[in-house]
Amino acid sequence: MGQADNAIRRKEMETHKYGRTYHYPFSPGTTSDDRINKHYWQDIRLIPSLIHTEKLDGENNCLNRYGVFARSHAAPTVSAWTRQIRQRWQLIKNDLGDIELFGENLYATHSIEYRGLQQDFYLFAVRCKDMWLSWQEVQFYAALFDFACVPEVVQDVPRQTEQEYRSAILEQVGAWGVLRRTMYIPACHVPWKGLSPAMRLNSRWLSFPITYLSTCVKTM
Repeated sequence: MGQADNAIRRKEMETHKYGRTYHYPFSPGTTSDDRINKHYWQDIRLIPSLIHTEKLDGENNCLNRYGVFARSHAAPTVSAWTRQIRQRWQLIKNDLGDIELFGENLYATHSIEYRGLQQDFYLFAVRCKDMWLSWQEVQFYAALFDFACVPEVVQDVPRQTEQEYRSAILEQVGAWGVLRRTMYIPACHVPWKGLSPAMRLNSRWLSFPITYLSTCVKTM
């Protein structure tokens, strides 16, 4: 394969990584490095169907036709802790087409030690070409490729007033995770994050529509 062919191959493999998720202004445990969506209230009122999911503590991996990628999409990952998910990828790579699967890889232990999990890869987003798919479609592709989805924390949070919404979210933050019976929870709270429509519209890597007029809000 010549240099021109290699350049074309590298160009074809270029995909945008999953971007940073913004925090709510009232998220506990945020630091100066975190990005805050100060206009969250105006943004979420434009979303008809709002779903919060649990942010699991693992490595962000993307599975597409070219391989398994970590946070960087410069080249497929070859880390020892992605060996199992790379073996899974070998079984499905020819069926992915334009589909990119984004999930949390819990095979290696980070700050939370999960125990008794039936799987170690949990899907939280799916992209097809330049479109992030709806949560319903994420669940569809998870079932199609035999992956679990990250747990849903809460749906239909009251949004009559901003204070009511904030109180409902903070009540959930103080609760144990959905997987509480299978994992060790550190003493400190893990901050929640909210994905804003403004970020989806203004950031290049999220500048495309969401189908079904719905979105998944990733929380931490």
